[in-house]
Amino acid sequence: MTDRIDTLIVLGAGGDLASRLLLPGLASLLASPRGEAVQLIGVDRGEVTDAAWQSTVSAAFATEASELGSSVAAKSFYLRGDATDADDLRRVFDAATGRIALYFALPPAVTILVVKALSSIDLPKGIVFALEKPFGTDLASARALNRRLEKLVPEEQIFRVDHFLGKSTVLNLLGLRFANRIFEPLMSAPNVEKVEIVFDEKLALEGRAGYYDKAGALADMIQSHLLLVLALTAMEPPASVGADDLRGGMAQVLRATRPWEKDGTSSRRAHYTAGTIDGRELPAYADEDGVDPARETETLAEVTLAIDNWRWAGVPFVLRSGKAIGEAKQQIVVTLRAVPHLPTGLRGPTGPAQLRIAMKPAALELDLLVNGEDDPFELERVVLDSPLRAGELSAYGEVLYGLLDGDATLSVRGDVAEQCWRIVAPVIAAWKRGEVPLEGYAAGSSGAPARTRPRG
Repeated sequence: MTDRIDTLIVLGAGGDLASRLLLPGLASLLASPRGEAVQLIGVDRGEVTDAAWQSTVSAAFATEASELGSSVAAKSFYLRGDATDADDLRRVFDAATGRIALYFALPPAVTILVVKALSSIDLPKGIVFALEKPFGTDLASARALNRRLEKLVPEEQIFRVDHFLGKSTVLNLLGLRFANRIFEPLMSAPNVEKVEIVFDEKLALEGRAGYYDKAGALADMIQSHLLLVLALTAMEPPASVGADDLRGGMAQVLRATRPWEKDGTSSRRAHYTAGTIDGRELPAYADEDGVDPARETETLAEVTLAIDNWRWAGVPFVLRSGKAIGEAKQQIVVTLRAVPHLPTGLRGPTGPAQLRIAMKPAALELDLLVNGEDDPFELERVVLDSPLRAGELSAYGEVLYGLLDGDATLSVRGDVAEQCWRIVAPVIAAWKRGEVPLEGYAAGSSGAPARTRPRG
């Protein structure tokens, strides 16, 4: 589809995702040269006046103020309705004009109910669905949801949103790998010892127990986001960065990906115990409001994966994400193999060299050994570093631009979403069998295991 979207309908408009990420992302798009006018309609169960909704939109737009943004906010309106009710959905569609994008700012379980309701009504011509990840709650539900969606609209009218694909540093992977001869040959098993993709954050639960305690770090971060970063890091060079070529390349490498130990035990799970971050006292995760300790939800997940193809055979890929970590780290670390022989007579530091691609702040670092200034036979480690350019738009701004412009490059294809669940399925099963114990780590620490297993 090539026609632009005229109306953006946000289901779950009163939720945290809409106010914290989606609306500010739209503001960044409207404030950019790429921004174009769009009708904005918010939908949720709460009783909210148009004036209150417009105030919410204006507040979210404040950091990216623009004349176009002010105009969109002033003309936006709110409809009270149950998105799982077919009659309410008909009323919402009747209020829209032109071509519609329906944005599901909703939990996965509610999204499934909305899709069921949509199947019982006549949909507006050309409607586009934008669905937030996690896409489904496991492999079976993802497949079932895909089959339902296929009956409603063609694949090109389904945008499975992963805002990580809109992050400028993740997009920089494409240029870094495929436009520089030095890096592309380097990225292969003969040269690489291991690859680590880490997203550790200082944020704790922050009142999100209703969603997070049912999801956990494995589904919320590794399945939803970091596997797609792995795909961009490890994929073969595509013919183009168009949607078909790029997403096809990502699907190909994910089909070759599996847990290092096929039974899923090459993994770790943990949750934070009481601790301090930046002077703020945090309770143990099990004691947070809304948490059910019996669920044993992890706030830190780590999995080691293998990619069974020619380029990466034998190289472990370690994906990790943790909450309430003392030092935030968002980076890809490629550890290089040692040289096969260091000429006798050269002395200096030992240990592998690394290529580090930091997502926040966006930066590139490469370790090198060079001859020392005082003694040319004494090697010294130096770091070549360079900032990576930040994108013009925020991550959600990039995603919304693709959605409103009909460009699916930054959306997740249906088979890719299923592959992500397939990859983590053995890990989930091993955890349910109790073969990977739930560890504890102090909030504000590095995420290393505590000496004793925590309560809950």
